[in-house]
Amino acid sequence: MHKNFFHKKTSLLKKVIPLAIMLMLGCTLMSFTIYTPLSKPLSTNPEDGEKDSVKGFRNLLSSNITSNNTTVLFEINARVVPFVTDYLKKQSGNLEKMRSWGQPYFMIYEHVLSSNGLPVELKYLSVVESNLQPGAVSYAGAVGPWQLMPDEAKRFGLKVIPGYDERTNVLKSTEAATKLLKELYSEYKDWLLVIAAYNCGKGGVNRAIVKSGSRNFYDLQMYLSEETRNHVKKYIATHYFFEGGGGWTTITAKETEEKKETLAYLLSRSDTTTNANTISFEITGKYNSLVAANILMMSIGQFNAFNPYFDKTLSEGKPYTVKLPQDKMDIFKTRRQQILYESVQLLLNGTSALPISTVTAVK
Repeated sequence: MHKNFFHKKTSLLKKVIPLAIMLMLGCTLMSFTIYTPLSKPLSTNPEDGEKDSVKGFRNLLSSNITSNNTTVLFEINARVVPFVTDYLKKQSGNLEKMRSWGQPYFMIYEHVLSSNGLPVELKYLSVVESNLQPGAVSYAGAVGPWQLMPDEAKRFGLKVIPGYDERTNVLKSTEAATKLLKELYSEYKDWLLVIAAYNCGKGGVNRAIVKSGSRNFYDLQMYLSEETRNHVKKYIATHYFFEGGGGWTTITAKETEEKKETLAYLLSRSDTTTNANTISFEITGKYNSLVAANILMMSIGQFNAFNPYFDKTLSEGKPYTVKLPQDKMDIFKTRRQQILYESVQLLLNGTSALPISTVTAVK
């Protein structure tokens, strides 16, 4: 049903409505396959995880958002790097295939999420929950692409009766999941805690908050079950794979405030201020911003403020004009062969080649 069922999209509105109807008709009747999200990997073929593993790592440690030529860095918290690295090595082959066959589902998710004022990136939670399978059933009794429990589904208006379960209806289950996500966010104001609560319930998260004395996921995670804390990390990894980096839903509430402050500050500066007293130098090759910043003794945020889209442009084989203050440009030109060599090693070896100093934990 997945891969060739739909033609390429033309417009969101034209596509979503008939697609939702077709999925609704095809998936409403219960035709369950047993699926245990956390005891069964996305792929049972070990080769799948190796084929495209490098693709998932290109921007593993950092990525940028840019607004009005202003760039803000999203860094992955150092405490989740080992898990994300290992997860993407194993699952990138399966996730790469999902880019294609999963598009009909993602389109519906994006439409419903955005219509309700939620980040569309939350669509990746369904990947972690069910591998986008409408007929998925967990050992705990959760059903559908969003793995809703019976009571939650009924609370949000879905019919759950013998032989007829609207949790398998892609459109209706997405609408119900969206309501639940909004409800959880109104309580926690932190997307990582929302994802944790989506998995274990508010009670589990609230107990972890009390026991740890913190509302920071990385501080309270050990008071959550292994299943729940890994669930959150799988979401982060999946987001990084599909988006090529992090985003607002992969960071804590504190990190979110810091990013907003940074963005507001940078937006208050003019482009002439940002680029004043800089020297330009065109390069080509597989340079990496993390390696360059480390050798230049700059923070990654400083480097990217001068050089937005550095990694993306060069990874596409295009030339890039580096802009740096005179003293930093002198170092760059002198040591650019070393920067290129270490960048290539990072690309080949994943995060293991990255100097420890560039992997900064966000407190």
